Amino acid sequence: MFIAVMDQTIVNVALAAIGRQFHTPATAVSGAVIGYQVSVALFIPAAAWLGDRIGPRQVLLGSIAVFTAASALCGLAGSLDELVAFRVLQGIGGGMMAPAGLTMLFRAFPQAERVRASAILVIPTALAPAAGPVIGGLFVTDVTWRWVFYVNVPFGLFALAFGALFLADQEHPAARRFDVAGFLTSGLGLGLLMYGVSEGPSAGWTAAPIVACIVAGALLLAAMVVIELRATAPLLDLRVYADRLFRSTSIVLTLTSVAFFGLLFLLSLFFQDGLHLSALEAGSTICPEAVGVIIASQIVSRRIYPAVGPRRIMAAGLLLIAGVAVLLSFAGTGTSVWLLRAILFVMGFGVAAVFLPSQAAGFATIGAERTSVASTVFNAQRMIGGATGVALLTAVISALHPVRTVAGRAIANLPAFHHGLLVCAGVAVAAALAALTVSDADAAPTMIRPRRQTRVSAAAPLSAEGAAAGTTD
Repeated sequence: MFIAVMDQTIVNVALAAIGRQFHTPATAVSGAVIGYQVSVALFIPAAAWLGDRIGPRQVLLGSIAVFTAASALCGLAGSLDELVAFRVLQGIGGGMMAPAGLTMLFRAFPQAERVRASAILVIPTALAPAAGPVIGGLFVTDVTWRWVFYVNVPFGLFALAFGALFLADQEHPAARRFDVAGFLTSGLGLGLLMYGVSEGPSAGWTAAPIVACIVAGALLLAAMVVIELRATAPLLDLRVYADRLFRSTSIVLTLTSVAFFGLLFLLSLFFQDGLHLSALEAGSTICPEAVGVIIASQIVSRRIYPAVGPRRIMAAGLLLIAGVAVLLSFAGTGTSVWLLRAILFVMGFGVAAVFLPSQAAGFATIGAERTSVASTVFNAQRMIGGATGVALLTAVISALHPVRTVAGRAIANLPAFHHGLLVCAGVAVAAALAALTVSDADAAPTMIRPRRQTRVSAAAPLSAEGAAAGTTD
């Protein structure tokens, strides 16, 4: 999970260096980010089917192998087109990795324990997005941008060896017939739509290829919805949205992903191109956000969530994220780096207040037999939201021209970045309104206070009944 999530952000601080290497504007290099995220979203549905076909353990280990090999190829890329192509291949591994792992995790934990499991899981998944810019900044500043991909190789090899030795397989249902129509319509539709949105700012929104891609993508996605709802064995079972709690938390998660991943992408460019920080300074300025997430996640999972429930926690967290984005929109070249770090540290509390409750509550009313389906949809919408956020912010700052010429010199156009931050804030507010539709009553099975471990005297061993009812810390 760490290497898959880190790869979504470690590339952000390298975009400027990659653009210089291939003589391309940094905003145009966003295809390397969007290509990965779209590929992940495309192959997430296939992970559930493969998991039922050959077992989730085999899917997880196979996806790690593909991801690791593709990372090495990305580091060897000789052109931007090659880099984007290898990033798509890397996304195939990343797309199958997350749902296979999450499915295995939630099958192993009962509902009452899922909040605590999410609190543990949020540590690598929160640390990775912020560690990525720091690690990437070190490589870009002191070595080369290619090492932002090479670094995945030792991580991947270790995870592959560890999983092969210690990861146990789980029972899984028999695989259904592969839904070719659903896979093609979802894959082509999403790919065309995201390509049109990402290339629109540079090619022109009225250009015939851009209009054709957007229209064709939208039509294919509409056809996919019809096909999947009618299919007896759909690849992407959209009927899971009939569950009220899953539906409401899914809407919140998708909008939050748009705001959060779009914000991380924008800040990497803003700090380097707008505030003239080095790649390492930019990464270390974003890093405190992860520290805030890790601290807040433990407080939320153990104290606040069991007492308050997900609805108000998520709404408050999203308003905090929106407030931070607005505050950052006033930053300029004279703003203290330590002030920016403090602001992003506070934002981490808002991020934890959204992602942890949505992940824990989203599966509260989903039965064990539908966990794989729900995990597939859950991860797909998170990645689609992230890709949409990057594409949206790329469109905003490109339309407002991030670089302008003054007295014959090219300088950063700070208002373009400021407006992008305000767009992130608006999306976060919309997500906060959506969070008010989440039902705390439906999430009640996950709102269990952790109990202290009972100390038992050695002279009084547990009875069978006591052992069955034993508590954990």
